[in-house]
Amino acid sequence: MKTTRYFREKVLVKRPYIKIEWINNILKNPARKVVQSEDRVRYWGFVQELQKYLRVVTLADGETVHNAFPDRNFKEDKK
Repeated sequence: MKTTRYFREKVLVKRPYIKIEWINNILKNPARKVVQSEDRVRYWGFVQELQKYLRVVTLADGETVHNAFPDRNFKEDKK
């Protein structure tokens, strides 16, 4: 998995509980994916161990992870 320096030096230090396997699973099978206007892509996925949705932000390539955090405001679309 590719990551930014910010992710390695800031995000993982601030949130050491985040597991790389969670991020990989969310990138492969997101509950939602949104392309932001500033060349970032947001992905959400439910993490059973946290009982929360995790938001994963990548660069425009959709694979270089820049940020990841529990998103307390995420609501999954009802189909």
